[in-house]
Amino acid sequence: MTHTARRIGRTLALVLPVVLVLSGTLAVTSVPWAGHSGESQMLTASSQNVSVRATSRAPQDVLRDKLLAELQEKDPSVALTHLQRAVEERPSLAKHCMSIAKALGRAAVDRFGPTRAQTYSQPVCDTSFANGVAQQTQGS
Repeated sequence: MTHTARRIGRTLALVLPVVLVLSGTLAVTSVPWAGHSGESQMLTASSQNVSVRATSRAPQDVLRDKLLAELQEKDPSVALTHLQRAVEERPSLAKHCMSIAKALGRAAVDRFGPTRAQTYSQPVCDTSFANGVAQQTQGS
């Protein structure tokens, strides 16, 4: 008798979790997530456009992109001046100032070459622009 009970227990131990997972999955996929509409809805991975970018970005990323575009349109000195003003207006950006200035320095080397890029150097964010120029020059 104990052998039969043990065998039934083992079978249930293997089958029961599978049944519970499958029934839970089926229950979740048939829940109307979007509200109370008259028609049945199914949860599918491709029900919406998943390639839509997130709308909120960090302020330092927005500033970096804006200044890099400005560097391409005008020159690095204008972008560095605007970086300095942005940090003065929003002190929370100060901790990102060095990385933004380095990115501007690297972009200036790509656009103007190392010698001309260095002429735009300003003492913004502890000369990080010049550091970015030097790094990009060594890397290329």
